[in-house]
Amino acid sequence: AQLTPLGARDLRAMQVEAREVKESLSSRDRARFHVRLVNGDAVDLTLDTETLEALSANLVAKTLKPCRQALRDAGVDIADIRGVVLVGGSTRMPMVRRAVAEFFGQTPLTNLDPDQVVALGAARQAHLLAGNRGGDDWLLLDVIPLSLGIETMGSLVEKIVPRNATLPIARAQEFTTFKDGQTAMRIHVLQGERERVDDCRSLAHFELRGIPPLPAGAARIKVTFEVDADGLLAVTASEQSTGVSAQVAVKPSYGLSDDDIARMLRDSFDHARDDLDARALAEAQVDADRLLDAVRAALAADAEALLNVDERAVIGSRIDALVTARTGNDRSAIRQATDALSTATDDFAARRMDASIRNALAGRTIASL
Repeated sequence: AQLTPLGARDLRAMQVEAREVKESLSSRDRARFHVRLVNGDAVDLTLDTETLEALSANLVAKTLKPCRQALRDAGVDIADIRGVVLVGGSTRMPMVRRAVAEFFGQTPLTNLDPDQVVALGAARQAHLLAGNRGGDDWLLLDVIPLSLGIETMGSLVEKIVPRNATLPIARAQEFTTFKDGQTAMRIHVLQGERERVDDCRSLAHFELRGIPPLPAGAARIKVTFEVDADGLLAVTASEQSTGVSAQVAVKPSYGLSDDDIARMLRDSFDHARDDLDARALAEAQVDADRLLDAVRAALAADAEALLNVDERAVIGSRIDALVTARTGNDRSAIRQATDALSTATDDFAARRMDASIRNALAGRTIASL
Protein backbone atom coordinates (compact mmCIF):
# COMPACT_ATOMS: atom_id res chain seq x y z
CA ALA A 1 0.00 0.00 0.00
CA GLN A 2 1.14 3.55 -0.73
CA LEU A 3 2.04 5.61 2.35
CA THR A 4 0.72 9.14 2.68
CA PRO A 5 3.29 11.68 3.98
CA LEU A 6 2.44 13.07 7.41
CA GLY A 7 1.38 16.67 7.69
CA ALA A 8 3.13 19.10 10.02
CA ARG A 9 0.49 18.67 12.73
CA ASP A 10 0.67 14.86 12.68
CA LEU A 11 4.47 14.91 12.60
CA ARG A 12 4.57 17.17 15.62
CA ALA A 13 2.19 14.90 17.51
CA MET A 14 4.36 11.87 16.66
CA GLN A 15 7.50 13.63 17.86
CA VAL A 16 5.90 14.63 21.16
CA GLU A 17 4.63 11.09 21.76
CA ALA A 18 8.04 9.60 20.84
CA ARG A 19 9.75 11.81 23.38
CA GLU A 20 7.29 10.83 26.09
CA VAL A 21 7.74 7.13 25.30
CA LYS A 22 11.52 7.48 25.39
CA GLU A 23 11.34 9.19 28.77
CA SER A 24 8.93 6.56 30.07
CA LEU A 25 11.21 3.70 28.99
CA SER A 26 14.02 5.20 31.05
CA SER A 27 12.23 3.91 34.16
CA ARG A 28 9.89 1.20 32.79
CA ASP A 29 10.31 -1.91 30.63
CA ARG A 30 7.40 -1.19 28.27
CA ALA A 31 5.43 1.85 27.11
CA ARG A 32 2.45 2.48 24.83
CA PHE A 33 2.80 4.71 21.75
CA HIS A 34 -0.59 6.13 20.78
CA VAL A 35 -1.31 9.04 18.41
CA ARG A 36 -4.63 10.00 16.78
CA LEU A 37 -3.96 11.45 13.31
CA VAL A 38 -5.84 14.32 11.69
CA ASN A 39 -7.63 11.97 9.28
CA GLY A 40 -9.01 9.93 12.17
CA ASP A 41 -6.57 7.03 11.92
CA ALA A 42 -4.63 5.98 14.99
CA VAL A 43 -1.08 4.79 15.49
CA ASP A 44 -1.13 2.41 18.43
CA LEU A 45 1.75 0.14 19.40
CA THR A 46 3.78 -1.00 22.37
CA LEU A 47 7.53 -0.48 22.63
CA ASP A 48 9.97 -2.09 25.04
CA THR A 49 13.39 -1.10 26.33
CA GLU A 50 15.22 -3.49 24.02
CA THR A 51 13.67 -1.87 20.94
CA LEU A 52 14.54 1.64 22.13
CA GLU A 53 18.13 0.66 22.84
CA ALA A 54 18.49 -0.98 19.43
CA LEU A 55 17.20 2.20 17.74
CA SER A 56 19.48 4.42 19.85
CA ALA A 57 22.69 2.37 19.81
CA ASN A 58 24.36 4.24 16.92
CA LEU A 59 23.56 7.63 18.47
CA VAL A 60 24.98 6.64 21.85
CA ALA A 61 28.14 5.31 20.20
CA LYS A 62 28.49 8.58 18.28
CA THR A 63 28.45 10.61 21.51
CA LEU A 64 31.55 8.79 22.75
CA LYS A 65 33.67 10.09 19.86
CA PRO A 66 33.82 13.65 21.28
CA CYS A 67 34.83 12.14 24.62
CA ARG A 68 37.81 10.43 23.00
CA GLN A 69 38.73 13.61 21.12
CA ALA A 70 38.49 15.76 24.27
CA LEU A 71 40.80 13.38 26.15
CA ARG A 72 43.33 13.45 23.29
CA ASP A 73 43.21 17.24 23.04
CA ALA A 74 43.72 17.63 26.79
CA GLY A 75 46.47 15.00 26.92
CA VAL A 76 44.58 13.17 29.67
CA ASP A 77 44.22 9.42 30.15
CA ILE A 78 40.91 7.88 31.15
CA ALA A 79 42.59 6.64 34.33
CA ASP A 80 43.17 10.30 35.33
CA ILE A 81 39.43 11.09 35.34
CA ARG A 82 38.18 11.18 38.94
CA GLY A 83 34.49 11.65 38.25
CA VAL A 84 31.98 11.96 35.41
CA VAL A 85 28.88 14.15 35.78
CA LEU A 86 25.94 13.39 33.50
CA VAL A 87 24.24 16.49 32.08
CA GLY A 88 21.11 16.67 29.92
CA GLY A 89 17.81 14.84 30.02
CA SER A 90 18.90 11.95 27.77
CA THR A 91 21.47 10.89 30.35
CA ARG A 92 18.56 9.42 32.30
CA MET A 93 18.48 6.56 29.79
CA PRO A 94 19.98 3.41 31.35
CA MET A 95 21.92 2.55 28.17
CA VAL A 96 23.59 5.98 28.19
CA ARG A 97 24.70 5.49 31.77
CA ARG A 98 25.99 1.99 30.98
CA ALA A 99 27.92 3.27 27.96
CA VAL A 100 29.50 6.09 29.98
CA ALA A 101 30.39 3.72 32.82
CA GLU A 102 32.00 1.28 30.40
CA PHE A 103 33.94 3.98 28.54
CA PHE A 104 35.33 5.73 31.63
CA GLY A 105 35.63 2.60 33.76
CA GLN A 106 33.61 4.08 36.63
CA THR A 107 30.03 4.71 37.63
CA PRO A 108 28.96 8.22 36.57
CA LEU A 109 27.56 10.69 39.09
CA THR A 110 23.77 10.82 38.83
CA ASN A 111 22.79 12.63 42.01
CA LEU A 112 22.19 15.96 40.19
CA ASP A 113 19.10 16.78 38.14
CA PRO A 114 20.52 16.76 34.57
CA ASP A 115 17.98 19.32 33.31
CA GLN A 116 18.68 21.76 36.13
CA VAL A 117 22.41 21.47 35.51
CA VAL A 118 21.89 22.56 31.89
CA ALA A 119 19.67 25.48 32.91
CA LEU A 120 22.08 26.64 35.61
CA GLY A 121 25.07 26.43 33.27
CA ALA A 122 23.27 28.38 30.55
CA ALA A 123 22.26 31.08 33.03
CA ARG A 124 25.80 31.47 34.34
CA GLN A 125 27.26 31.57 30.84
CA ALA A 126 24.78 34.29 29.84
CA HIS A 127 25.71 36.18 33.02
CA LEU A 128 29.40 36.22 32.10
CA LEU A 129 28.92 36.87 28.38
CA ALA A 130 26.79 39.89 29.30
CA GLY A 131 29.91 41.38 30.87
CA ASN A 132 29.18 40.59 34.50
CA ARG A 133 32.57 39.01 35.10
CA GLY A 134 33.80 38.27 38.55
CA GLY A 135 35.46 35.57 40.57
CA ASP A 136 37.47 32.78 39.02
CA ASP A 137 37.42 31.93 35.34
CA TRP A 138 35.43 28.72 35.90
CA LEU A 139 33.28 28.88 32.78
CA LEU A 140 33.90 26.24 30.11
CA LEU A 141 33.37 28.07 26.82
CA ASP A 142 33.00 26.82 23.28
CA VAL A 143 36.25 26.51 21.36
CA ILE A 144 37.47 26.86 17.79
CA PRO A 145 37.40 23.30 16.35
CA LEU A 146 39.94 24.04 13.59
CA SER A 147 42.59 26.74 13.21
CA LEU A 148 41.79 29.89 11.20
CA GLY A 149 44.26 31.81 9.07
CA ILE A 150 45.07 33.36 5.71
CA GLU A 151 47.02 32.45 2.60
CA THR A 152 50.53 33.85 2.27
CA MET A 153 53.08 33.76 -0.56
CA GLY A 154 53.97 30.28 -1.71
CA SER A 155 50.41 29.00 -1.16
CA LEU A 156 51.15 28.61 2.55
CA VAL A 157 48.71 29.03 5.43
CA GLU A 158 49.54 31.42 8.26
CA LYS A 159 47.39 30.45 11.27
CA ILE A 160 46.09 33.42 13.25
CA VAL A 161 43.52 31.81 15.57
CA PRO A 162 44.72 28.40 16.81
CA ARG A 163 42.53 25.37 17.22
CA ASN A 164 40.92 24.99 20.68
CA ALA A 165 41.04 28.76 21.36
CA THR A 166 38.05 29.68 23.54
CA LEU A 167 35.21 31.88 22.28
CA PRO A 168 34.82 34.80 22.02
CA ILE A 169 38.31 35.69 20.77
CA ALA A 170 40.16 38.35 18.78
CA ARG A 171 43.65 37.92 17.33
CA ALA A 172 45.66 40.19 15.02
CA GLN A 173 48.86 39.85 13.01
CA GLU A 174 50.76 42.17 10.68
CA PHE A 175 51.68 41.34 7.08
CA THR A 176 53.35 43.27 4.29
CA THR A 177 53.52 43.55 0.51
CA PHE A 178 55.60 41.32 -1.76
CA LYS A 179 56.05 43.58 -4.80
CA ASP A 180 57.32 47.14 -5.16
CA GLY A 181 54.45 49.58 -5.63
CA GLN A 182 51.81 47.02 -4.67
CA THR A 183 48.51 48.87 -4.01
CA ALA A 184 46.12 45.98 -3.36
CA MET A 185 46.16 42.73 -1.42
CA ARG A 186 43.84 39.76 -1.84
CA ILE A 187 42.97 38.11 1.48
CA HIS A 188 42.09 34.41 1.37
CA VAL A 189 40.59 33.16 4.66
CA LEU A 190 41.19 29.48 5.44
CA GLN A 191 40.33 26.85 8.03
CA GLY A 192 42.34 23.76 8.91
CA GLU A 193 45.52 22.35 10.42
CA ARG A 194 47.56 21.70 7.28
CA GLU A 195 50.39 23.91 6.02
CA ARG A 196 49.32 24.26 2.37
CA VAL A 197 46.31 26.13 1.00
CA ASP A 198 45.14 23.18 -1.12
CA ASP A 199 44.88 21.01 2.01
CA CYS A 200 42.73 23.45 4.00
CA ARG A 201 39.11 24.60 3.74
CA SER A 202 38.49 27.89 1.94
CA LEU A 203 36.10 30.18 3.83
CA ALA A 204 36.16 33.53 2.02
CA HIS A 205 38.06 35.94 -0.26
CA PHE A 206 38.16 39.73 -0.10
CA GLU A 207 40.47 42.48 -1.34
CA LEU A 208 42.11 45.41 0.40
CA ARG A 209 42.67 48.36 -1.96
CA GLY A 210 44.32 51.73 -1.46
CA ILE A 211 47.67 50.52 -0.11
CA PRO A 212 50.33 53.24 -0.61
CA PRO A 213 52.71 52.31 -3.49
CA LEU A 214 55.76 51.66 -1.32
CA PRO A 215 58.78 49.38 -1.79
CA ALA A 216 58.12 45.70 -1.11
CA GLY A 217 58.00 45.00 2.61
CA ALA A 218 57.41 48.62 3.65
CA ALA A 219 53.61 48.65 3.96
CA ARG A 220 52.06 47.36 7.19
CA ILE A 221 48.79 45.46 6.82
CA LYS A 222 47.08 44.45 10.05
CA VAL A 223 44.75 41.45 9.71
CA THR A 224 42.35 40.93 12.62
CA PHE A 225 40.28 37.81 13.26
CA GLU A 226 37.30 38.17 15.62
CA VAL A 227 35.07 35.22 16.52
CA ASP A 228 32.05 35.96 18.70
CA ALA A 229 30.33 33.67 21.20
CA ASP A 230 28.06 32.35 18.43
CA GLY A 231 31.02 31.32 16.26
CA LEU A 232 30.62 34.12 13.68
CA LEU A 233 34.00 35.13 12.23
CA ALA A 234 34.79 38.68 11.11
CA VAL A 235 38.10 39.27 9.33
CA THR A 236 39.36 42.83 8.87
CA ALA A 237 42.44 43.95 6.93
CA SER A 238 43.66 47.53 7.42
CA GLU A 239 46.68 49.47 6.12
CA GLN A 240 48.25 51.13 9.14
CA SER A 241 49.44 54.45 7.67
CA THR A 242 46.27 55.39 5.76
CA GLY A 243 43.60 53.51 7.72
CA VAL A 244 42.00 52.03 4.59
CA SER A 245 40.34 48.73 5.44
CA ALA A 246 38.17 45.90 4.14
CA GLN A 247 36.20 43.24 5.95
CA VAL A 248 34.37 39.95 5.48
CA ALA A 249 32.13 37.93 7.82
CA VAL A 250 31.64 34.17 7.63
CA LYS A 251 30.37 31.27 9.73
CA PRO A 252 33.30 28.80 9.84
CA SER A 253 31.14 25.90 11.05
CA TYR A 254 28.61 26.20 8.19
CA GLY A 255 28.52 22.96 6.22
CA LEU A 256 31.16 21.40 8.49
CA SER A 257 30.17 18.15 10.21
CA ASP A 258 31.85 16.42 13.14
CA ASP A 259 33.09 13.76 10.70
CA ASP A 260 34.67 16.47 8.53
CA ILE A 261 36.50 17.90 11.54
CA ALA A 262 37.72 14.45 12.60
CA ARG A 263 38.93 13.70 9.07
CA MET A 264 40.81 17.00 8.81
CA LEU A 265 42.48 16.40 12.17
CA ARG A 266 43.50 12.86 11.19
CA ASP A 267 44.95 14.15 7.93
CA SER A 268 46.99 16.77 9.78
CA PHE A 269 48.46 14.10 12.07
CA ASP A 270 49.13 11.65 9.24
CA HIS A 271 50.85 14.23 7.02
CA ALA A 272 52.58 16.33 9.68
CA ARG A 273 56.15 15.56 8.55
CA ASP A 274 55.39 15.94 4.84
CA ASP A 275 53.57 19.21 5.51
CA LEU A 276 56.50 20.68 7.45
CA ASP A 277 58.92 19.68 4.68
CA ALA A 278 56.63 21.22 2.05
CA ARG A 279 56.35 24.43 4.08
CA ALA A 280 60.11 24.70 4.50
CA LEU A 281 60.60 24.27 0.74
CA ALA A 282 57.92 26.86 -0.09
CA GLU A 283 59.41 29.37 2.37
CA ALA A 284 62.85 28.91 0.80
CA GLN A 285 61.35 29.48 -2.66
CA VAL A 286 59.52 32.62 -1.51
CA ASP A 287 62.71 34.05 0.02
CA ALA A 288 64.54 33.30 -3.23
CA ASP A 289 61.86 35.03 -5.32
CA ARG A 290 61.88 38.07 -3.05
CA LEU A 291 65.65 38.44 -3.29
CA LEU A 292 65.68 37.91 -7.06
CA ASP A 293 63.05 40.62 -7.55
CA ALA A 294 64.93 43.06 -5.32
CA VAL A 295 68.32 42.45 -6.95
CA ARG A 296 66.95 42.69 -10.49
CA ALA A 297 65.21 45.98 -9.68
CA ALA A 298 68.40 47.35 -8.11
CA LEU A 299 70.50 46.31 -11.10
CA ALA A 300 68.09 47.96 -13.51
CA ALA A 301 68.29 51.20 -11.57
CA ASP A 302 71.94 51.48 -10.52
CA ALA A 303 74.14 48.78 -12.05
CA GLU A 304 75.74 51.08 -14.65
CA ALA A 305 76.56 53.75 -12.11
CA LEU A 306 77.70 51.66 -9.15
CA LEU A 307 79.13 48.37 -10.47
CA ASN A 308 82.05 47.53 -12.71
CA VAL A 309 81.95 44.80 -15.34
CA ASP A 310 83.45 42.11 -13.12
CA GLU A 311 81.05 42.85 -10.26
CA ARG A 312 78.06 42.70 -12.59
CA ALA A 313 79.32 39.36 -13.91
CA VAL A 314 79.65 37.87 -10.42
CA ILE A 315 76.16 38.99 -9.42
CA GLY A 316 74.78 37.72 -12.72
CA SER A 317 76.28 34.28 -12.15
CA ARG A 318 74.83 34.17 -8.63
CA ILE A 319 71.41 35.09 -10.05
CA ASP A 320 71.65 32.28 -12.60
CA ALA A 321 72.64 29.81 -9.88
CA LEU A 322 69.70 30.82 -7.70
CA VAL A 323 67.24 30.61 -10.60
CA THR A 324 68.49 27.08 -11.33
CA ALA A 325 68.24 26.01 -7.68
CA ARG A 326 64.79 27.63 -7.39
CA THR A 327 63.37 25.30 -10.05
CA GLY A 328 64.30 22.22 -8.00
CA ASN A 329 62.97 20.75 -4.75
CA ASP A 330 66.20 20.84 -2.73
CA ARG A 331 65.55 23.52 -0.13
CA SER A 332 69.13 23.31 1.16
CA ALA A 333 70.44 24.14 -2.31
CA ILE A 334 67.96 27.02 -2.59
CA ARG A 335 69.06 28.42 0.79
CA GLN A 336 72.73 28.18 -0.15
CA ALA A 337 72.17 29.90 -3.50
CA THR A 338 70.08 32.61 -1.79
CA ASP A 339 72.81 33.26 0.78
CA ALA A 340 75.43 33.36 -1.99
CA LEU A 341 73.51 36.00 -3.96
CA SER A 342 72.85 38.01 -0.81
CA THR A 343 76.55 38.02 0.06
CA ALA A 344 77.52 38.96 -3.50
CA THR A 345 75.24 42.03 -3.41
CA ASP A 346 76.14 43.32 0.07
CA ASP A 347 78.62 45.92 -1.25
CA PHE A 348 76.20 46.94 -4.00
CA ALA A 349 73.45 47.50 -1.42
CA ALA A 350 75.79 49.62 0.71
CA ARG A 351 76.76 51.77 -2.29
CA ARG A 352 73.10 52.30 -3.18
CA MET A 353 72.40 53.39 0.39
CA ASP A 354 75.34 55.84 0.34
CA ALA A 355 74.19 57.23 -3.01
CA SER A 356 70.65 57.64 -1.73
CA ILE A 357 71.86 59.53 1.32
CA ARG A 358 74.09 61.80 -0.81
CA ASN A 359 71.20 62.61 -3.11
CA ALA A 360 68.94 63.35 -0.17
CA LEU A 361 71.50 65.71 1.36
CA ALA A 362 72.55 67.43 -1.86
CA GLY A 363 72.18 71.19 -1.58
CA ARG A 364 71.28 71.02 2.12
CA THR A 365 73.15 72.83 4.88
CA ILE A 366 73.74 71.65 8.41
CA ALA A 367 71.49 74.43 9.64
CA SER A 368 68.61 73.22 7.47
CA LEU A 369 68.93 69.76 8.96
